[in-house]
Amino acid sequence: MSIDKESEVTGDLQIGPTTLGMVRIYVVGDGFELPFDFEPEEAEDIAEELLAAAEAAREIADRAAGKPAKPHRGGQDKHPKGKK
Repeated sequence: MSIDKESEVTGDLQIGPTTLGMVRIYVVGDGFELPFDFEPEEAEDIAEELLAAAEAAREIADRAAGKPAKPHRGGQDKHPKGKK
């Protein structure tokens, strides 16, 4: 399954800290449980990817609705020219 393919599978998502100092993303659905544990730094990277994906999805939805493009949040990129 690709990221852009619709599915009838449903599930619940929980996110929180573990007692071992990890960040857990826990996905549960009918017949499955998927715990994903990440170091705090990895979780921060995932959070940045989620925000970037949300912004891109919003831009796609706005274009589809014929709305004008909005300026990017924060003005300038945090990491100019792709450098971290």
